Amino acid sequence: MRVSTAILAACAAVALLAAPVGAQGQNLPQQGPPAQDIPIVLLVDMSSGQTLFAREENRRFVPASITKVMTAFTAFELMEEGVLTPDQVFTFNEAAAEEWYRTGSTMFLEAGQEVSVSDLLMAITTVSANDGSIVLAEGALGSVPEWVARMNANARSLNLQNSFFGTPNGWPDAGRTFTTARDLVTLGQALVLRHPDRFARYFGHRGLRTNGYAQDNHDPISGIVEGADGIKTGFTNQAGFGFLGTAKRGDRRLMMVLAGAGEEPERDAAARALVEWGFSAFDSTQLFAGGARVGSVRVQDGSSSTVPVLASAPILFAVPKGEQASLSLAITYDGPLQAPIAAGETVARLEISVEGMASSSVPLVAAQDVPQAGFLDRIGNAFGRLLP
Repeated sequence: MRVSTAILAACAAVALLAAPVGAQGQNLPQQGPPAQDIPIVLLVDMSSGQTLFAREENRRFVPASITKVMTAFTAFELMEEGVLTPDQVFTFNEAAAEEWYRTGSTMFLEAGQEVSVSDLLMAITTVSANDGSIVLAEGALGSVPEWVARMNANARSLNLQNSFFGTPNGWPDAGRTFTTARDLVTLGQALVLRHPDRFARYFGHRGLRTNGYAQDNHDPISGIVEGADGIKTGFTNQAGFGFLGTAKRGDRRLMMVLAGAGEEPERDAAARALVEWGFSAFDSTQLFAGGARVGSVRVQDGSSSTVPVLASAPILFAVPKGEQASLSLAITYDGPLQAPIAAGETVARLEISVEGMASSSVPLVAAQDVPQAGFLDRIGNAFGRLLP
């Protein structure tokens, strides 16, 4: 059963925080961003979950080398599980070299060459190494099909409802690989939030030298636009030019997707203009600091009948600059929650509704462990529920 709970205490605080942008705004203007000629565009404010602009965000398209973001995410997940380590060494075997030796974007591996996981990942994320993606897939899980199966399992775990991956590197596969802008934003968010240190290490570099060859990263914003730190471009004749990118200024992080651009300069200019528009066209106000208590939710069969929930990161909301808007908040969760619950576990979401904009939500985490109730706890909880 899905439960929606109003946050009375939090709403009182929000009313004060919202005062600078007004309390009763109406008819927010539809401000058009740049990138008017790009067929698929999505810009999301990760600090609130708000969609700042969307065009065809659920339309399926071929991601080309943006596929490698899922390969990097899969590697990061395996590292988290202890299955993969950065200093492991894999070999570009003869069979792989037969198919992938300097095919498309490459890190210039030679047949029989040994290379570390860390170097493979750096080449995959920075110079879009097709050969490196194959070596990583075969070395880590034994075969490309096994790796692709793990990529799709990760897609399902992230609830990417309109995505399928047929290769580790996005090489044309007769349309088997597809995704949407909405799914790519979800993937990008998971990459940044679940693996912040690995994201910072492997993404956002301007270039890389491998096997004696220096190559530039095609990322149009990292190192160019203030706060930009990745993620990945893609191109094939079928897909056109695409980009999944992100930038952070203060507590605000924006995530964007552009897909289907006809020319690389068109995509690059649109990406830079879009992220600048996202930061400059909205007023952003903090609702909760990272780690702040947002409210509490009910727990069943636990040592406690409720558990406080916290903001896992700063929570903000945005309104078009100079406009006024009313705001409402609610905690939603599938509940009552079933004990045991671990501290830090995502157990609820804060839904943010700003007048004139689509509702959004951000995750909330349990503030403490709630073990299963013992006999005396259950008696106490039963009496507690009887009290007025």
